[in-house]
Amino acid sequence: MMTQQEDQRALPTAVLISGGGTTLKNLLHYQQAGRLAADFRYVISSKPDAAGLDYARQANIPIQVISRRSFACPEDHCQAVFAPLREAGVELVVMGGYLELLLIPEDYQNRVINIHPSLIPSFCGKGFYGLRVHRAAVDYGVKVSGCTVHFVDNEFDRGPIIAQRVCPVEADDTAEQLQARVFQQECELLPEVVQMIAEGRVEIRGRRVVVHPRTAE
Repeated sequence: MMTQQEDQRALPTAVLISGGGTTLKNLLHYQQAGRLAADFRYVISSKPDAAGLDYARQANIPIQVISRRSFACPEDHCQAVFAPLREAGVELVVMGGYLELLLIPEDYQNRVINIHPSLIPSFCGKGFYGLRVHRAAVDYGVKVSGCTVHFVDNEFDRGPIIAQRVCPVEADDTAEQLQARVFQQECELLPEVVQMIAEGRVEIRGRRVVVHPRTAE
């Protein structure tokens, strides 16, 4: 893991996307407002028509389109994704609506994070993405939902949990209404976690993640 520096520096970061790029847009908003010490060095999309690529272009961030279908095996796909990130000096990879299973190489263990729109371990795993997650939560009748930021391993939504944010599920909620409420929490939580990592305050102890308080200046 990254260690805390005496002087704050912008954390070299890449974002992986598959669609609209709302997560990338939100992270850029926090960065440009001076609330996120991240240096966005790369955006990789699994789809050539992902709308989120426009946000990267507007911010002059290098981009590549790398689809899992273009490779015969997961290992080749992994190498294609991480080779340019290594070359760019990327230290943290953020999956922002990235929908492909990606093998994580040893040198990026505990350096890839994802945000999932439920309270893991509920409503997560293969096939649980987008509106499907919220429809399952509403149909099940849970009283609270939320979002989870976790480290990524080689299975869907299984890596150690860094932080979670909770919101209510109202009795008359539709999946769309719940999705909007959870997304508000996502927009706050993910930049907070990236900032925690940039400050060197995140420590992994097995499956447990400890977030240390900021040190007095």
